[in-house]
Amino acid sequence: MSARLWTILLVLSAAWGASYLFIKLALEDLTPTAIVFGRTALAALVLLPAAVRRDALRDLRPLAGPVVALALVQVAVPFVLISAGEQTISSSLAGILVASAPIFVALLAPWIDREERSGGRRLVGVGIGIVGVAVVLGVDVGGGSGALVGGLMVLLASLGYAIGGFMLKRRFTAVQPVGLVAATMTVSALATLVPALLTQGAALPGAGAAAALTALGVVGTGFAFLLFYTVIAEAGPARASVVAYIAPGFAVLYGALLLGEPVTLGTVAGMVLILGGSWLAAGGVSAGAREAPAPQARTAS
Repeated sequence: MSARLWTILLVLSAAWGASYLFIKLALEDLTPTAIVFGRTALAALVLLPAAVRRDALRDLRPLAGPVVALALVQVAVPFVLISAGEQTISSSLAGILVASAPIFVALLAPWIDREERSGGRRLVGVGIGIVGVAVVLGVDVGGGSGALVGGLMVLLASLGYAIGGFMLKRRFTAVQPVGLVAATMTVSALATLVPALLTQGAALPGAGAAAALTALGVVGTGFAFLLFYTVIAEAGPARASVVAYIAPGFAVLYGALLLGEPVTLGTVAGMVLILGGSWLAAGGVSAGAREAPAPQARTAS
């Protein structure tokens, strides 16, 4: 890739890595469902004009049901789980655990999509990644049952991203990604509107939480996806997926520098094992030679 595309990729990684920081800050005054409604509504406002300009919504009309299912499985529910999980675990650990999605893809493939089933070093990657998850949950999360439940919520969100990837491959390979993400963000905003009103009530967020939510929706979700599609268009989805292995590093950096979250040996070891295992489980260096027709939407987190 060119130096320009590498720059865009690093900016994108920095923006997505910051999402966990913004969630943690927004949680000071907002409930998890209110955060998800706000971020998806703002992202939809950013993405819908781009989708309309590219006429990217037309092909989705016959797929209304599958679009709703995808929005729930891969956006609304995982976003709520991550926000709820961050109530008891650090933003940096949430960013690390989300990177386990390729491990779930490898584990589910024999039952869902035999073309994606694992063997050789992919199985080694699954094993390494599972050890990394165990290190994070068993050594670094600590803090009792509440923190463990929070970590498991984030892992469950990662499972949703993995299942959504199979849904993308099966039903949405012929549609424009920007239109699909704009539609799923819109559906997710509508799906979380009532829960957000019920849990948040009339309480208004302070200036800091409101700013964090705005940054999460506009920068960490909407603007980040526009950058992501720029890289996909010019370098392909396989190379664009490199962002999934860079963003957790930014999440740890932001958590340590801006929130004072500890970076322990368990944090570093768990991150290395999860990212390394996920990279191998996803095909390692061979992934760059295989260009998928649509991006793995786990990066939506």
